[in-house]
Amino acid sequence: MKKINISIDDVSPHPRSSVKVLDKCHELIREFPEIKFTLFVPISYWRTQRPSARTERPLQIDLFPDFCDQIRALPRDNFEVGYHGFYHGIPGTSDNDEFMTANYNHAKMIFGAMFEVVQRAGLSNTFKPIFRPPAWRMSPDTFDVCREFGIDILALYDGQEEYIEIYDGKDKEYEKVLYANVMPPAHELSLFDNTEIVYHACEWDRNFLDAEKTEELRSFLSNNYKELKFCFMEDFFK
Repeated sequence: MKKINISIDDVSPHPRSSVKVLDKCHELIREFPEIKFTLFVPISYWRTQRPSARTERPLQIDLFPDFCDQIRALPRDNFEVGYHGFYHGIPGTSDNDEFMTANYNHAKMIFGAMFEVVQRAGLSNTFKPIFRPPAWRMSPDTFDVCREFGIDILALYDGQEEYIEIYDGKDKEYEKVLYANVMPPAHELSLFDNTEIVYHACEWDRNFLDAEKTEELRSFLSNNYKELKFCFMEDFFK
């Protein structure tokens, strides 16, 4: 059997990168009741660069109780939730790369803020110790901070030399790392022994899980169903 997980980045209170994407997940659940999704939530999402995505202030999840209620109410058999940075980017500079050059102290400050807000939002028991850095980029020091904060699984990408250089070998020292290997439309839907398919909730991203990509995924899963074992991220390490 081939293990498979579908993850969705940037699920947030942003009106164009929101829980609306979960409607597509529920469509798939109706056809594949055992399907597993990992949602990556930026804790205080703040896009400052792209005009169509920019917000005046950070969208800190504890200030959006309806969003928190929807995340908390997700069926645990089909959904798990992981951390995806605080702001996601560097306000005023970049919409991504929050951890790409972060030194130890800065990364520790960001993780402290993430965990504090999640606790205030009443979601500490909903989030799992899983972390995907925004744009998959994280400095060597951030790996050490992840260990200190009890992050069990890192969801990364090593499909380009850029990422290998940024990680500087620290990813190979971490006990549990799951590397994404399918990102439509940059990658055609394909099946590996361990298949990690990545989508986005943000409507401006060409990787957004829209109606067309949902139908493509439904067809792919249906055609390969007899070979599949739907997994949460922890299951890849068993």
